[in-house]
Amino acid sequence: MTSGLKDGGLQNKRVLVTAGASGIGRAIAFAFRQQGGRVVVCDVDQGALDALADEAPDIAAVKTDVADPDAVAALFRYLGEHLGGIDVLVNNAGIAGPAGFLEDLSPDEWRRCLTVNVDGGFLCARQALPLMKAQGAGSIINLASNAGILGFPMRSPYAASKWAVVGLTKSLAMEVGPFGIRVNAIAPGSVEGDRLERVIAAEAAARDLSPDAIREDYYRTSSLRTFVSADDVAAVALFLASDAGAKISGQVIPVDGHTETLGGP
Repeated sequence: MTSGLKDGGLQNKRVLVTAGASGIGRAIAFAFRQQGGRVVVCDVDQGALDALADEAPDIAAVKTDVADPDAVAALFRYLGEHLGGIDVLVNNAGIAGPAGFLEDLSPDEWRRCLTVNVDGGFLCARQALPLMKAQGAGSIINLASNAGILGFPMRSPYAASKWAVVGLTKSLAMEVGPFGIRVNAIAPGSVEGDRLERVIAAEAAARDLSPDAIREDYYRTSSLRTFVSADDVAAVALFLASDAGAKISGQVIPVDGHTETLGGP
């Protein structure tokens, strides 16, 4: 795991990471834990939550669908009882959505992608903000994507959702800055792991190409010709929430080896 920032003012910070039982969210949760943060994660995957609880029993794990307003309200009631408030909200929950030409996508596929990726962040921020305003401080970190900066052919629901995350980040930063609350977004590129492999497989099927061909396309989009790791993303989350990032708000920070263009037909 990433070592993060030494003496970055994160000791005892109360942190919520959504979709925190695996992948990027898990790396972020462990990074804050390593810095002395008091961490709660939520996820829809009970198996991943159980595995996390076995490995790190000091990280509280709660099953939650962030697209469900009632479930999010219950999560924040638990957070209040468990931590007494919140200092850092990491809106990491998101799904890849379908791959294909827009006219071939179903309305249900479109809506589900937008609901999880956009509404989830809105619902969690809506619960966190009164608590942060009351204490006059807080950091919200939204997970966007380089698809929310450049667009992404064959992945229009996902790209649209991540552009919305960027718009939410910048607008909310203006709205809550006077209350001492900072709002930023991280825009990862291709993050290595099981999720990326599923995305590659779906795009390969949609474009009638081999997964290896799609993988090479993805490599070529990065100036560094590389995928990034979950720990790379976690390191930036730590920085944004730390004292070193105290004057940074309203920003979208790519972690992607510099994406030149995104793939497509």
